[in-house]
Amino acid sequence: MRILVVEDDILLGEGLCMGLRKKGYAVDKAIDGFQALEMVEITEYDVIILDLSLPKMSGWEILDIIRTQNMEIRILILSAKSFVEDKIKGLDMGANDYLTKPFDFFELEARIRNLLRQKISIEELIITYGPIHFDSAKRVVRIEEVPIKLTRKEFGILEYLIKNPEQVFSAEKLMEHVWDGDVDLFSNTFKYHMYSLRKKIAAINPTTAEMIQTVRGVGYCLASTSIERG
Repeated sequence: MRILVVEDDILLGEGLCMGLRKKGYAVDKAIDGFQALEMVEITEYDVIILDLSLPKMSGWEILDIIRTQNMEIRILILSAKSFVEDKIKGLDMGANDYLTKPFDFFELEARIRNLLRQKISIEELIITYGPIHFDSAKRVVRIEEVPIKLTRKEFGILEYLIKNPEQVFSAEKLMEHVWDGDVDLFSNTFKYHMYSLRKKIAAINPTTAEMIQTVRGVGYCLASTSIERG
């Protein structure tokens, strides 16, 4: 899942990005409103963490502009403004959550997980799809009860596919949600991680690995029945 952190405090912004990346998210950072809007225009983010006190353009203005264009993207306001009136204003303007500074990182992460559950309309953190058991909170994957150790990228690819089963996504689309903005879209890095993911699953059950299907000329999907094999 891909997150945009909009924060002008360099140390806080870097700390947030580092912490979220360690948790397996792909994270980009914007330090002002104009940069944030440019990034939102070209990238489909799953969650935006938005400060309100920003240079050039306030968080209020950014929130208003994004909401006039996109009602789906999840926005969490992270601000030192702690008055109830500010929280009410933010939520009424379309923010999905509001957390005040100082904050506990683990609470922030829990709120992000909650927003992602809302986005995909899944009530539980634990998803079972066929023989695949996926626990996004504990970051545990089991194939037929056998635990499998995945890298963060492999976990991210499988997470997006299992939360959107039987839907076909291009490699570029998957990379948007799993990698951050530093990735080279023309490199072979995605193919390498996809190959490695399938290989690890196949080592437990080759039939389960075949559920990650390549759809010729389109992309990839997770499905229990064959859609189109490439």
